Amino acid sequence: MKKLSCFGNRLEPNLPSIQNLSCLLHSCHPVASSLLRKLSRRANSFWTQLAYFVLVSAVGYWALKLCEPKSSSYKPRDLDVFFTSVSATTVSSMSTVEMEAFSHSQLVIMTLLMLFGGEIFTSMVGLHLSRYRFAGRDHHKVNGADTFKSDPEMKGTPLKPAPCGDGLVKYRAAKYLSYVVLGYLIIVHAGGSTLLFVYISLVPTAKKVLWDKGLAVQMFSVFMTVSTFANCGFVPMNENMLAFKHHPGLLWLLLPQVLLGNTLYPPCLRVVLWLLERVTGRAEFDYMLRNSWEMGYAHLLPGFHCLCLASTVWKFVLVQFVALCCMEWGSPSVEGLSPYEKLVGALFEAVNTRHAGESVFDLSIISPAILVLFVLMMYLPSHTSFLPVRNGETAPKTQRDEPRRGLLTCLMFSQLSYLVIFIILICITERENLKNDPLNFNVLNITIETISAYGNVGFSIGYSCKKWLNTDSPCRDAAYGFVGKWSNKGKFILIIVMFFGRLKKFNMKGGTAWSLS
Repeated sequence: MKKLSCFGNRLEPNLPSIQNLSCLLHSCHPVASSLLRKLSRRANSFWTQLAYFVLVSAVGYWALKLCEPKSSSYKPRDLDVFFTSVSATTVSSMSTVEMEAFSHSQLVIMTLLMLFGGEIFTSMVGLHLSRYRFAGRDHHKVNGADTFKSDPEMKGTPLKPAPCGDGLVKYRAAKYLSYVVLGYLIIVHAGGSTLLFVYISLVPTAKKVLWDKGLAVQMFSVFMTVSTFANCGFVPMNENMLAFKHHPGLLWLLLPQVLLGNTLYPPCLRVVLWLLERVTGRAEFDYMLRNSWEMGYAHLLPGFHCLCLASTVWKFVLVQFVALCCMEWGSPSVEGLSPYEKLVGALFEAVNTRHAGESVFDLSIISPAILVLFVLMMYLPSHTSFLPVRNGETAPKTQRDEPRRGLLTCLMFSQLSYLVIFIILICITERENLKNDPLNFNVLNITIETISAYGNVGFSIGYSCKKWLNTDSPCRDAAYGFVGKWSNKGKFILIIVMFFGRLKKFNMKGGTAWSLS
């Protein structure tokens, strides 16, 4: 009986076809691995991620256009459809179309766009690709040749490079970490959808809200879980979460998903890894916890950093919660709510400013002081923390060392400078509206809309015909964001802002070459 043998990359004519196919696949494996390693080195680059989000947005636009809207009498314009696709992909939830205009199939497409655009999903993809980088880099060399391992059942086949020592641990750690993140993603989505489905099924008044909107409980549960965990903020109803302001139980179910999917994700991930290390005792989990920076995963932070991050998150929430309770307790925005519903609503609103954007209050009647506080919260990145660094122990070597500034780095502006430029450009494109409709179109409202798009939050003041001064002209109130009343040029600028905000991590050090003293 002939044994399987492959001589280099050459196939033997006397071997059975199935064995030749096995040899062919084996000979192609190094080429595929090399391509994956090259892709992994570029997976976290600005241009690769920009291309990813633009491509997903384009596919989403095409898919939304193929599906018919809920009402045949209303068909959104192409720019508004593309705007919606970009908004879902960048998890911004800025809207120029009423959410109830979308059909069931379009809501499914938006759910997929939010899933594929979420930070944890995209970081997981990069983490899976990083395994190939570790596999190709971390192996020992003996006498100028790689160390290889052989398969006892495949005698005569080319030997595979085998990572050894620390390289093997790092490779396995990256592999296990990718599985942990995938499990985290699946468990939160499955658990969150199930809890929402059970709650709505057991509470008749909540179920009636969906019944009146023509929404299925299953669709709403999955859509809301994906949107909330990705911190997108889209709600398949025109009123956003105002329709459920009398259902604090539902808000309590959504609150943990907001935090688990964004600001508290690094601390929660570290707790999960610590528990797995305690239960399994595997060296790979211990390696992740002791060498957080070396793993190359931006959300895997050292223990002290996670503690500072969690503390900062709750301090920000507390400040907003107290401010809302003090300034809005008797205002029209909370009219008709019980004290308990006001407390839960204020907490829900405070958590959603960073950066989910779901709202139980009408922001158009919120006090200006609270709106300015919201603008500050929306501007801050999700990993913002008060971190007293001592001797650079909490930062990787590449961050502790003073980097050499290239020409491009020196020419970069700060995040705030770019936002000022965007706001100026929008004021230019909307100058006619600023002149003719000053109560709706003012610099504060434009600033809130722009910062909300940059922070990928989705808060919007909206547009009110009650503030329309020209009573002779017809005006129609619409249940979409303020940007829906902008010109096409203004909408296009905000599309750029959403992409810029989704990729702001690549320019966090912008403007360091500028000195004000």
